[in-house]
Formats: sequence, C-alpha cells, structure tokens
Amino acid sequence: MITPEMQKVLIFYNEGLALYKQKKWKEALTKFKQAVQAKPDDGPSKLYVTRCEHFIETPPPADWDGVFTMTTK
Repeated sequence: MITPEMQKVLIFYNEGLALYKQKKWKEALTKFKQAVQAKPDDGPSKLYVTRCEHFIETPPPADWDGVFTMTTK
C-alpha cells in the first residue's frame, strides 16, 4: 500500500519529470522541491533538484537528448 506521503511524492515527482523533459527547469525544480518537502529522504527528487539547478545555471545545448553527463565523481 502506498502511503499518503508517498502519493504526494509520486505526483510531484512525475509532474517535475515531465517539466524536466520539456526543459522547463524552474518549473520542474519547484515540483521536485515539493516532493522533497513531502519526503525529505527521497533520493530521486533530490537528484533532480541538483540537476535542475545545474541546468538553470548552465543550460544544455539546443539538441540536448535528455542525457545528463556527470563531470565529477
């Protein structure tokens, strides 16, 4: 059974992921932060918060295929 907390996380995460794929970084960031607020230890949402912040500062090229290339370990 999915808890009410996790239901919120899933809604925010899925909305954020759809926005992320559309390159709407700021809107996606808001959704991922809402997911983290609902469940502070949600690793996937925290990861996408970091990625959105990165792309807001340094947008990918126009032909971006959705792949995130790590530059540090």
